[in-house]
Amino acid sequence: MQLEFITVEEFYFALTLAVRTLEELTTPGLSEQVRKRLEEKCGQPSTVVAASQNTYNYVFRVKEVDNSPAPQLILSIADWQGHLRLSSDYGWTLDSDRKPIRTEKFAQRGAFSQQVRSHLQDWLQIPLL
Repeated sequence: MQLEFITVEEFYFALTLAVRTLEELTTPGLSEQVRKRLEEKCGQPSTVVAASQNTYNYVFRVKEVDNSPAPQLILSIADWQGHLRLSSDYGWTLDSDRKPIRTEKFAQRGAFSQQVRSHLQDWLQIPLL
């Protein structure tokens, strides 16, 4: 798995309506640790956040993971009310009306989430498993 950071300038163009929460991690302090590490590695977040319940959102294109029939794979790492929220469009795509629909990979979202957590743990050097 390889992550390609999406900057705030290109976020709008990478946005997909199919991104859904993979999981929320409620370990106290974890969200802030991840924010600091992502800021060190990527700079400012992908989105400008103005709400108190959500203070950052780093968005990545995921390379080397098949999300067919969707043309790309998106991962969002954000805080939500002090918790770490991992979201992705893995197992989802948009139909011709741009409405999210499940794909055959939807049943594998749990395994993909574990793969994401493992990758982030190695990359950020913060225990997530």
